[in-house]
Amino acid sequence: MNRLLVLTELFLPTKGGTAVWAAEVYKRLGGKEIHIVTADVPGAAEVDAIHPNSIHRLDLKRVPWLRPESLVMYARFFFKSLWLILTHRFDAIHAFRALPEGLTAWLVARLSFRPVVIYAHGEELTTWGHGRKYQAMQFALRHADRVIANSEHTRDTLLVMGVAEDRITLIYPGVDVTVFRSGLDTGGLRESLGIGPKEKLVFSVGRLSRRKGFDQLIRAISQLRQEGMPVHYVLAGIGEDYDYLDGLISEHNLRGVAHMLGGVAAEDLPRWMNACDVFAMPNREINGDNEGFGMVFIEAAACGKPVLAGAAGGTGAAVLDGVTGLRVEGDSVEAVAQGLSKLLLNREKTEEMGHRGWSRAQTEFAWERVATKTLALSQKMTRSDTA
Repeated sequence: MNRLLVLTELFLPTKGGTAVWAAEVYKRLGGKEIHIVTADVPGAAEVDAIHPNSIHRLDLKRVPWLRPESLVMYARFFFKSLWLILTHRFDAIHAFRALPEGLTAWLVARLSFRPVVIYAHGEELTTWGHGRKYQAMQFALRHADRVIANSEHTRDTLLVMGVAEDRITLIYPGVDVTVFRSGLDTGGLRESLGIGPKEKLVFSVGRLSRRKGFDQLIRAISQLRQEGMPVHYVLAGIGEDYDYLDGLISEHNLRGVAHMLGGVAAEDLPRWMNACDVFAMPNREINGDNEGFGMVFIEAAACGKPVLAGAAGGTGAAVLDGVTGLRVEGDSVEAVAQGLSKLLLNREKTEEMGHRGWSRAQTEFAWERVATKTLALSQKMTRSDTA
């Protein structure tokens, strides 16, 4: 039996890789004996009603006039977690980020003599500067009993931060291969946007932020169209760059060629991945902000699609260059365009890449595989704690 206290501000129905990871792994590790403390968000009741773990929702909104504005959030995390650990027999505490969850988990763990595990995702390690917030994050990670790194790139960053190598465990995030799979019905998707059956389709999904490289894709699609390639681009997602990207589409005269869908229903996302020829997200590093892993790459791979990724960050764990897709310099429009051209024009080779990606998703990235690794870590820590 896995008796775990899990702290994560991000949890379903909130979108994003961290929220999905927390929900998918722990429901495979146990039932009500696993308690998850998370934020109360719209739609939470529907998720909690069917999720097998015990979910505790808190108001974790920041208070702008407080200094620090996250003080109330930390207090609520702390007192709820302390009450739970005093009233339940947990084996360990897991925190999905160093801040705010990890620092809180470390304090509660030390007060209750329990081991603490903190997840590191990559981008948070390089974007918080080197001020007090960074120092607090560094303290939490250095003093955790175990840190889970989501990629080799993240592991290397942790080592530079002074986290002991023997405390770092590498566990990649996963994909639900029963949801993201090949052979799904894609009827009506291309047709709804006027994309012909013989035209090429590049698809992207993610938060509309600059480091994802969606702007470079729009420029690259424009270049390929000028070279005579009948290619369309479909982008799903919401975020701060929506107006900027929409303006780029107009600037490059791509109305009717580049299509922004906004938010896409969960059930339609794997259908769009099936409908495309190539999935692309040529991420790049901007002011230290980069892609720690890129779960969308393995979701596309699970649908049998070749992928185009940026060379920055930890994408090398998700995309094997020349095997399951290509990694290119996201700063270069020319490199992005050339990468797309290689994938779109060599059907035999890209089908091989798609098949290899699909096979790798089944064997290495299925959530059951991630849960097994997490369970092994938990059991190892429990044995060490009782030795």
